[in-house]
Amino acid sequence: MLHVISALAEGGPEHQLRLLVRRLPHESEVVTLSPPGAVAAALRAAGVRVHEVSARHDLAAVGPLRRLIRRGRFDLVHAHAHRACLAGRFAARLAGVPCVVATEHHLDPDAPAGRLYLAGERLGRVTIAATPAVAGRLRACGVPDGRVTVIPKAVAAEEFRYDPGLRHAVRDRLGIAPDAPVVGGVGRLEPGERFDRLIRAVAEVPGAVLLLVGDGSARTALERLAEIEGIADRVRFAGAVGHPRAMLSAMDVFASPGDHTFGLVVLEAIAAGLPALYARCTPLEELAEARAAVGGSRRLTPHDRESLPRQLRAELLCLAERHFARLPPRTAGRRYDADHQAAAVARVYACASRPSGRALGHRC
Repeated sequence: MLHVISALAEGGPEHQLRLLVRRLPHESEVVTLSPPGAVAAALRAAGVRVHEVSARHDLAAVGPLRRLIRRGRFDLVHAHAHRACLAGRFAARLAGVPCVVATEHHLDPDAPAGRLYLAGERLGRVTIAATPAVAGRLRACGVPDGRVTVIPKAVAAEEFRYDPGLRHAVRDRLGIAPDAPVVGGVGRLEPGERFDRLIRAVAEVPGAVLLLVGDGSARTALERLAEIEGIADRVRFAGAVGHPRAMLSAMDVFASPGDHTFGLVVLEAIAAGLPALYARCTPLEELAEARAAVGGSRRLTPHDRESLPRQLRAELLCLAERHFARLPPRTAGRRYDADHQAAAVARVYACASRPSGRALGHRC
């Protein structure tokens, strides 16, 4: 199998690929269309061969990819994320690979609405949507229902187990006192992630330290906001990290204030034994609707500006009552487990490899 992806840095699709490749019962190689980063190093450390194809634009990568696929004599090509899906499908078919699978992780509403995308999509056997919303967008732009299947994003809960040694090391490095209550957030520091809400909320929680993990275009504005709110000395910007386990170990309460997210980071937080507050988390919302809510997780009240500071204060009171003891690790169930995800993808490969596997998405 050859997996094609746009980048191998610290993003969500990259970590999803890392989890998948390590669990598939197939010999796999990976090619990235951008300079490789931390995830590429992790794959190589696990014995996975990683190639790099650099091109000025997506279609310019088709030729080098085709040559790589021919040399490797791959049986199946799996493209991940929108940019790699476009180049990967064309290159695979030009190289004579009949079995082509793609995964769309995010997909902006207007991204695939074009003849070129639809022409490329028809070169594959099936497109895996990482969320039902992505599946809906694919169908809305003309991809037949039978060519789309949903396999959710997943978490390997064991990767996030709490480590008191990591907690001490991170707090010592960032200048956070061992007994300080720490509210944490993880994600891209972009306007849509709404970490401004979290800064304003922590300003209403005396004594709490805010630990923000990630980087992005909004960092300078968020640093300035912390100064305006008078809590610059209580906010730590940790920057981007390859894996959030150590940072999660340093936190006491986790908050995800963004409205437009799948919520995978919230699942990582509860796997680390943290109480979690969230504006959106599709897996936990599904469980709550089924009356199987995960303990220690609460959804913020929409359109209520006081919901976040109020619930933060409540969680920190609970933290003090249990003397800073960690909650047990929790999960959102088998559906969002990395082993389950890999088994589902392997079934798609089996279906797509059949000669009749043309329009087979939802049946796999």
